[in-house]
Amino acid sequence: MNRKELVRLVAGFKRFRQKYFDVETSVYRKLSSGQTPKTLIIGCSDSRVDPALLSSASPGDLFIVRNVANLVPPYEENGGFHGVSSAIEFAVLNLKVENVIVLGHRQCGGIRALMAGPGENKSTFISRWVSIAEDAKQRVLAKYAGADPDELCHRCELESIRTSLRNLRTFPFVQEAIETRQMNLIGAYFDLEEGRLLELNEATGEFSALPL
Repeated sequence: MNRKELVRLVAGFKRFRQKYFDVETSVYRKLSSGQTPKTLIIGCSDSRVDPALLSSASPGDLFIVRNVANLVPPYEENGGFHGVSSAIEFAVLNLKVENVIVLGHRQCGGIRALMAGPGENKSTFISRWVSIAEDAKQRVLAKYAGADPDELCHRCELESIRTSLRNLRTFPFVQEAIETRQMNLIGAYFDLEEGRLLELNEATGEFSALPL
């Protein structure tokens, strides 16, 4: 690691300690006995889209899973290594979260890679991962044929959130939590160009800006 970057990170950790540990009312005194977040956020790995930062959350408020393009794979029994699926399982069954939010965003590199296609190298990790949203890509291409690449990416960013919500419902324990304790599934989208947060209305299928 670059020494200058390390110094910056250590300075940041010092401020973190001062805020959360070196005070009599340290939040970590309570958190050391366990976590009880009410919300699972499935967000993108993009450095500009930190769910805790966007929501001004405190430690312990959110259980966060981040991956390329904030995707949820469909339920797959005995499907091998499933980091996202195991995190969803833990949040729903162990933490018993009340809300699951799929948080997409503008200028998503993963969605742009999906729209561009794998090119000659069809075995990359990214191309295989983003293929989870291939159906979203095809719906966008069919509905917005002739649109420019930027508009197609934007539309697919939104459409892929719908895909992830549908995939969430393929998990038996997610469906059970919805039916037995009214757990909420929410689609949200952060427009980092305009500083807006949109929510999906699943009844209408449309996204609209949340009032601030």
